[in-house]
Amino acid sequence: MNTLYEAAKEISDFLDAKEWRFCIIGGLAVARWGEPRTTVDVDLTLMTGFGNEEGYARVLLDRFRPRVERALNFAMEHRVLLLYASNGRDLDISFGAFPFEEQMMHRASAFEFAAGIELVTCSAEDLFVLKVFADRNKDWADAESVAIRQRLDRQYVLKHLRPLCELKESPDILARAERLLKESP
Repeated sequence: MNTLYEAAKEISDFLDAKEWRFCIIGGLAVARWGEPRTTVDVDLTLMTGFGNEEGYARVLLDRFRPRVERALNFAMEHRVLLLYASNGRDLDISFGAFPFEEQMMHRASAFEFAAGIELVTCSAEDLFVLKVFADRNKDWADAESVAIRQRLDRQYVLKHLRPLCELKESPDILARAERLLKESP
């Protein structure tokens, strides 16, 4: 079995057993919706809300080995918990709380990556929003591959991207995303 899929299944099974809401984002979601590329970690968003992050983090730290010193403090400061799966693969768990992330959880769906490996990923539109909002070269390339391979609901994308860009005070991200969507099939 692919060790990345194995790590993703391990964390997914753990979160499912806790009945916590989450979905896979990042490179594994890109493999589903865009041009597959090499990725070295499992990225996911876990709905914690605001003010509940520490409780979630402590439970996860009881089960998974941290990747950084003072992992709990790092997670509270950056809203991401950095862990290792039991096979040594990296797990990046972002704490979700925004309305967009709530919507993302409702739209997430299962996908079979390999025999016996079914993982819940965000939708193609939500992945596009996450990628362009991250605003890094590799994320723009991922967003473009998703836009080319999927028929995205442009209205949904812009509805959710606009307030995020306003919050980040980055209107240039929104303008670039609109151009990318117009150029896509």
